[in-house]
Amino acid sequence: MKKYRTIREVEEEYLRNHPDEIDDYITVLFDDFAESGDTASLLSSLRIVSRVKGLTTIAEVAELSHPEIQKALAENGNPQFDSINAIMHAMGYRLTPEKLPQHASY
Repeated sequence: MKKYRTIREVEEEYLRNHPDEIDDYITVLFDDFAESGDTASLLSSLRIVSRVKGLTTIAEVAELSHPEIQKALAENGNPQFDSINAIMHAMGYRLTPEKLPQHASY
Protein backbone atom coordinates (compact mmCIF):
# COMPACT_ATOMS: atom_id res chain seq x y z
CA MET A 1 0.00 0.00 0.00
CA LYS A 2 1.32 3.41 -0.95
CA LYS A 3 2.10 5.80 1.93
CA TYR A 4 0.87 9.33 1.34
CA ARG A 5 2.49 12.39 2.89
CA THR A 6 0.49 14.75 5.04
CA ILE A 7 0.02 18.38 4.08
CA ARG A 8 2.32 19.30 6.99
CA GLU A 9 5.07 17.09 5.55
CA VAL A 10 4.64 18.74 2.16
CA GLU A 11 4.73 22.22 3.74
CA GLU A 12 7.89 21.38 5.67
CA GLU A 13 9.65 20.05 2.58
CA TYR A 14 8.61 23.10 0.59
CA LEU A 15 9.96 25.51 3.23
CA ARG A 16 13.21 23.55 3.46
CA ASN A 17 13.61 23.93 -0.31
CA HIS A 18 12.45 27.58 -0.32
CA PRO A 19 13.70 29.18 2.95
CA ASP A 20 13.33 32.63 1.40
CA GLU A 21 9.55 32.15 1.61
CA ILE A 22 9.40 31.58 5.38
CA ASP A 23 8.82 35.27 6.10
CA ASP A 24 5.75 35.36 3.86
CA TYR A 25 4.57 32.02 5.28
CA ILE A 26 4.68 33.41 8.83
CA THR A 27 2.85 36.56 7.77
CA VAL A 28 0.08 34.45 6.24
CA LEU A 29 -0.05 32.24 9.38
CA PHE A 30 -0.72 35.18 11.62
CA ASP A 31 -3.16 36.79 9.19
CA ASP A 32 -5.11 33.52 9.07
CA PHE A 33 -4.97 33.23 12.85
CA ALA A 34 -6.25 36.80 13.25
CA GLU A 35 -9.25 35.90 11.08
CA SER A 36 -9.99 32.37 12.32
CA GLY A 37 -8.63 32.23 15.86
CA ASP A 38 -7.50 28.66 15.07
CA THR A 39 -4.73 28.25 17.64
CA ALA A 40 -4.09 24.60 16.77
CA SER A 41 -3.37 25.45 13.14
CA LEU A 42 -1.09 28.36 14.10
CA LEU A 43 0.90 26.22 16.54
CA SER A 44 1.16 23.37 14.05
CA SER A 45 2.54 25.72 11.40
CA LEU A 46 4.98 27.31 13.86
CA ARG A 47 6.14 23.79 14.72
CA ILE A 48 6.94 23.26 11.04
CA VAL A 49 8.92 26.49 10.88
CA SER A 50 10.82 25.58 14.05
CA ARG A 51 11.86 22.24 12.51
CA VAL A 52 12.94 23.93 9.28
CA LYS A 53 14.95 26.58 11.14
CA GLY A 54 16.46 23.97 13.47
CA LEU A 55 14.89 22.95 16.74
CA THR A 56 18.23 22.66 18.54
CA THR A 57 19.27 26.19 17.59
CA ILE A 58 15.87 27.58 18.53
CA ALA A 59 15.98 25.78 21.88
CA GLU A 60 19.41 27.23 22.65
CA VAL A 61 18.51 30.79 21.68
CA ALA A 62 15.10 30.66 23.41
CA GLU A 63 16.69 29.03 26.47
CA LEU A 64 14.05 26.32 26.39
CA SER A 65 14.42 22.56 26.17
CA HIS A 66 13.22 20.53 23.19
CA PRO A 67 10.30 19.16 25.25
CA GLU A 68 9.33 22.70 26.33
CA ILE A 69 9.26 23.85 22.71
CA GLN A 70 7.33 20.78 21.58
CA LYS A 71 4.83 21.29 24.41
CA ALA A 72 4.44 25.00 23.62
CA LEU A 73 3.81 24.26 19.93
CA ALA A 74 1.56 21.23 20.45
CA GLU A 75 -1.77 21.53 18.63
CA ASN A 76 -3.67 20.74 21.81
CA GLY A 77 -1.33 22.77 24.00
CA ASN A 78 -2.10 25.93 25.86
CA PRO A 79 1.28 27.65 25.69
CA GLN A 80 2.34 30.51 27.86
CA PHE A 81 2.87 33.81 26.13
CA ASP A 82 6.50 33.93 27.32
CA SER A 83 7.26 30.60 25.63
CA ILE A 84 5.76 31.62 22.28
CA ASN A 85 7.49 35.00 22.46
CA ALA A 86 10.86 33.32 23.17
CA ILE A 87 10.36 30.85 20.32
CA MET A 88 9.37 33.60 17.89
CA HIS A 89 12.44 35.65 18.87
CA ALA A 90 14.67 32.59 18.44
CA MET A 91 13.24 32.12 14.93
CA GLY A 92 14.01 35.77 14.16
CA TYR A 93 10.57 37.31 14.57
CA ARG A 94 8.67 39.39 17.09
CA LEU A 95 5.04 39.67 17.99
CA THR A 96 3.73 43.13 17.24
CA PRO A 97 0.27 44.63 17.63
CA GLU A 98 -1.74 45.76 14.67
CA LYS A 99 -4.73 48.04 15.07
CA LEU A 100 -7.98 46.48 13.95
CA PRO A 101 -10.18 48.31 11.44
CA GLN A 102 -12.50 50.90 13.01
CA HIS A 103 -15.59 48.74 12.67
CA ALA A 104 -13.97 46.06 14.82
CA SER A 105 -12.88 48.41 17.64
CA TYR A 106 -14.46 48.38 21.06
